[in-house]
Amino acid sequence: MTQELLTQAEEFENRPMSHMSTSDRVEASREAKKLILSINEIYKKTKDSKLMDVMKSLTEKKRKIEKRLNGTPLV
Repeated sequence: MTQELLTQAEEFENRPMSHMSTSDRVEASREAKKLILSINEIYKKTKDSKLMDVMKSLTEKKRKIEKRLNGTPLV
């Protein structure tokens, strides 16, 4: 289970994010959230630092996607 999630996470991180439509970005953001939450459940039990590093990198990529989705805030 853990190995499968790590494989999916690595696959997600290596996926190119340029030239995506809005619906593709929404789908990618949801997929990242699902992966992060799944890995977090395992992390709570094992406290493996490798899992934390994977979650951090997924979160960083998810934030970039959501930043592009939401646009820049107007002041």
